[in-house]
Amino acid sequence: MEQIDFIQALNKSTKRDYVGRVTEFPKPEAAKIAKQYGKDYWDGDRKFGYGGYKYDGRWLPLAQTIAKHYGIKAGDKILDVGCGKGFLLYEFTRAVPGVQVAGIDISTYAIENAKEEVKPFLKVGNAVKLPFADKTFDFVYSNTTFHNLHNYELFDAVKEVERVGKKNKYLCVESYRNDEEKANLLYWQLTCASFYTPHEWAWFYKLCGYTGDYGFIYFE
Repeated sequence: MEQIDFIQALNKSTKRDYVGRVTEFPKPEAAKIAKQYGKDYWDGDRKFGYGGYKYDGRWLPLAQTIAKHYGIKAGDKILDVGCGKGFLLYEFTRAVPGVQVAGIDISTYAIENAKEEVKPFLKVGNAVKLPFADKTFDFVYSNTTFHNLHNYELFDAVKEVERVGKKNKYLCVESYRNDEEKANLLYWQLTCASFYTPHEWAWFYKLCGYTGDYGFIYFE
């Protein structure tokens, strides 16, 4: 396993009012709505989630960087666990024409409103039991999804990623390195169930028998 933080630079480009998140609207009510992962979460008011999750091309450089790092080539099979609307999967098809993509997400709304080019390859499902055979995919990744699972769910989900992947795997979750980042994460998050430091995440991955790489985003 290796820690590679592909995504933090992109995460830092988003401006956030951490205090406003917990003072402008009752946080428990917002979290309850967000955890339905419906229209309010994806395309509703910002207090319930993304505040409008639209395709804007921002994920292409990330797909190119990851594809180059792992040597992804035409014909390779890629799985996104927690794919949302499939934007990053779509960018992989642009970065490496000829790749085969698949995605799974718990949100019916996200799949129904996914990027049209990859929508046929996405399905509703749960990370704790992936509907794919052993060693199906050349590259399996999950971007900011697994922190939404409780530890007992995480164990199964991580083992599922290990099971369906051949070699290259990458998991990115929200984490914190100090008390300030911990407070910001607690203020900002709506759906997190697992709050761990990078060292704790690494320990947990080893416990699950995970052999892939991992990374984090931090709320600085």
